[in-house]
Amino acid sequence: MTTPGWADVDRYIVDTLVVDEDSEAALGANKAAGLPSIDVSPAQGKFLHLLARTVRARRVLEIGTLGGYSTIWLARAVGPKGQVVTLEFAAQHAEVARANLDRAGVGDRVEIRVGAALDNLPVLAEEDPEPFDLVFIDADKVNNSNYVLWALRLTRPGSVIVVDNVVRGGALADEHSDDPNAQACRDLLDLLAAEPSLDATVVQTVGSKGWDGFAYAVVNGDIGD
Repeated sequence: MTTPGWADVDRYIVDTLVVDEDSEAALGANKAAGLPSIDVSPAQGKFLHLLARTVRARRVLEIGTLGGYSTIWLARAVGPKGQVVTLEFAAQHAEVARANLDRAGVGDRVEIRVGAALDNLPVLAEEDPEPFDLVFIDADKVNNSNYVLWALRLTRPGSVIVVDNVVRGGALADEHSDDPNAQACRDLLDLLAAEPSLDATVVQTVGSKGWDGFAYAVVNGDIGD
């Protein structure tokens, strides 16, 4: 029996379980606008959606909007009374994302903040917002640890923090790697292991995006404290 390739399996999963015209339109608009093809895969987008629904997230923070593909999935999950705050460095990307979100009918529940995330996060914290139920981090990898530390300030016990692209095609396990992104992901895992406020693991993934994986962390403490 021939084993299908990862991309073939992804295609089958998407065709069977993740058929979605609005998110597909967003990918097409991103490509037409010349955005890099680094969105989460459709199966991963659906997973984020289901994860947010599972934890009954009503407030989501996303660090790294790009063209809003994952944002659409998260915005659907929070429902019409929920909110997604998403941070995007590039104004052009944010403009494309806004059009995609509005086309998908979820623009009214998404706030896009443009600029460097490490500039925007302190401003957000000073506003003393309600805690976020879910934080999805998919931005520049060298700042992953900084983003997680800010996420801790903006969440509550029981909140979930997801950091994408941490396996780096296996480079995560190479302590001698000269790839700064891989080293940053190793530093992130050291932080997750040492931080008493978090309990975490990493889930490896394969598919149309190749071999990678995401860190999954829960903020410790009794919900309701």
